[in-house]
Amino acid sequence: MNKNTHKIASIAPGSIAEELELEPGDVILQINDQEIEDIFDYHYLVEDEYLLMLVEKTNGEQWELEIEKEYEEDLGITFENGLMDEYKSCSNKCIFCFIDQMPPGMRKTLYFKDDDSRLSFLQGNYVTLTNMKQKDIDRIIRYRLDPINISVQTTNPSLRCKMLNNRFAGDALKKIDMLYDAGIRMNGQIVLCKGVNDGAELERSIRDLMKYQPYMESVSVVPVGLSKYREGLYPLEPFDKKDACEVLDLIHHWQEISMEQYQTHFIHASDEWYLLAERELPQEESYDGYLQLENGVGMMRLLREEFCEALAQAEGDATLTKTVSLATGRLAAPLLTELMQKLKKKYPQVQVHIYPIRNDFFGEMITVSGLLTGQDLKKQLADVELGEMLLLPCNVVRSAEQDFLDDVTVEELEKTLQVPIDIVKSSGMDLFHAIVDKQ
Repeated sequence: MNKNTHKIASIAPGSIAEELELEPGDVILQINDQEIEDIFDYHYLVEDEYLLMLVEKTNGEQWELEIEKEYEEDLGITFENGLMDEYKSCSNKCIFCFIDQMPPGMRKTLYFKDDDSRLSFLQGNYVTLTNMKQKDIDRIIRYRLDPINISVQTTNPSLRCKMLNNRFAGDALKKIDMLYDAGIRMNGQIVLCKGVNDGAELERSIRDLMKYQPYMESVSVVPVGLSKYREGLYPLEPFDKKDACEVLDLIHHWQEISMEQYQTHFIHASDEWYLLAERELPQEESYDGYLQLENGVGMMRLLREEFCEALAQAEGDATLTKTVSLATGRLAAPLLTELMQKLKKKYPQVQVHIYPIRNDFFGEMITVSGLLTGQDLKKQLADVELGEMLLLPCNVVRSAEQDFLDDVTVEELEKTLQVPIDIVKSSGMDLFHAIVDKQ
């Protein structure tokens, strides 16, 4: 046991832990004579009405505490390490891994490749299953840790070994069967690589994964992200408009089959495919409740629906005079331009400048806002009209630190551009109010 991962960070006022005189810095060693591996063990063990807890105080003393409480009553403890364990790193060398495509000199945390099923449950991360032991599967089933998000890539075992550069990657697919048999909910992801797992291989993967319904609730297909830092890596090519049309035709075909057999669309294309193919985004009902938003599936449709709903509910204001700017990735710029044109009808004197930022840092093929850097924003917004405020989507910064991927801070960008910056939450309603509300 790593004591640092079991160290208390804070105690809730009025809680059982406060009554027991537990303090930040104390370490939980055991509960009911059992060592705690991680946060799931902790929550499972503290559910009981009677607990025997062994605690090491900051002065080295060990206290044995007898606790009587209501079943499932919380103790009021927050730990310094939210997982209460070390994170499991990835043992693969995927041909499409974006971390391998980053330049040197960035903060260390950006180079850590996690592949931890517990983070899949806690944070929605996708895992490859390759470093999961039978014990891990058993714990997922025992604690009902679902949904589990799985990076499938392909259901062809030999091709999966090649794509993940791991000779065990094909056998790892059998763990999906174990999770299915136990009724554990899952979501899948396929990072599509041109000439590798597309075409007939993609069709095979969709067909195979459909058999895991209803516990496999959805599968997303996203195009591989290619930065300009690929020297020495597997040769991958970007998809073009024709490729995108073929991918969408295949996905829509299988959506029809899934709807007929399971009453769900199941397989979903990320928004990039529709923009690349120059096709309309699907209607809201096609996204089955937006199960794959984190993979960019339906994000633009949801943004449009929320913004238009907020706009429809607003009375409008012909007297409101305001000029703001909105910087975003090139992917979302056309939609935002369309939404600002709708806004203009109710707020004719509100001017919104849309600035699509070219990703010079990672390369022009990266078009999402979440990979924009402070230095690109600095350079490309230096000599343009910004108005009273610059709006940025929340996924461009780390929320706690308020800095970009390249460690430029929001405060530093404000000073450089000489304009206040508002970090806008991800919903269309938040965007609407960020623009029209009076400061």
